Amino acid sequence: MYPLYWTTSKEVFFMRYSYEFKLMCVELYHSGSYPDIPEGANPDTLKRHIREWSGLVDLHGPEVLKHKVFNKVWTPEEKLELVLKVIAGIPKRKVAIEAGINSGMLYQWVYKYKSQGYNGLVESKKGRPTKESRMKKSTNPLPLTESEREELIRLRAENEYIKVENEVIKKRIALRQEKWAAQLKAKKQQSSKNSEKTDTN
Repeated sequence: MYPLYWTTSKEVFFMRYSYEFKLMCVELYHSGSYPDIPEGANPDTLKRHIREWSGLVDLHGPEVLKHKVFNKVWTPEEKLELVLKVIAGIPKRKVAIEAGINSGMLYQWVYKYKSQGYNGLVESKKGRPTKESRMKKSTNPLPLTESEREELIRLRAENEYIKVENEVIKKRIALRQEKWAAQLKAKKQQSSKNSEKTDTN
């Protein structure tokens, strides 16, 4: 199973954990175990992430693990409120989990506040490049080297494979959730029957 997927930022490829993988990790953690550590991942770092994911899910539900949650635009006032909690002595991880954000993001805000004050929490506006500058960039692209071309082909193929793997994982999760729901329903029914028997006695 591939827990990572490739995405791009400014022509650079990097990996992120998929929602399905994070959900699976949380389920395993709740049952008292960890998943097999993917090749190239730091075991201690991954386990720390899993504990954070588990805390986030407990407070905010599984949807919080989807990446769009972390893309919320925070105002400087909202950031300051969280930073002041940390400065007051509340652990960063606890504050981050309650806010539904990544603890690394909160660490950056605290660092910026301590080094730059309130201004460090104000995002600098990034102007959109002019149409002319975009045209210049698009008309003069840098040619790929042979090794870069091979790497791009390999990554695209791996991406396709990962998409298929993720679909399989989604189906497994759906089946597992249906099974849990059925078991929970059966337990409730059994509990109800037991209480009825107690009442008649």
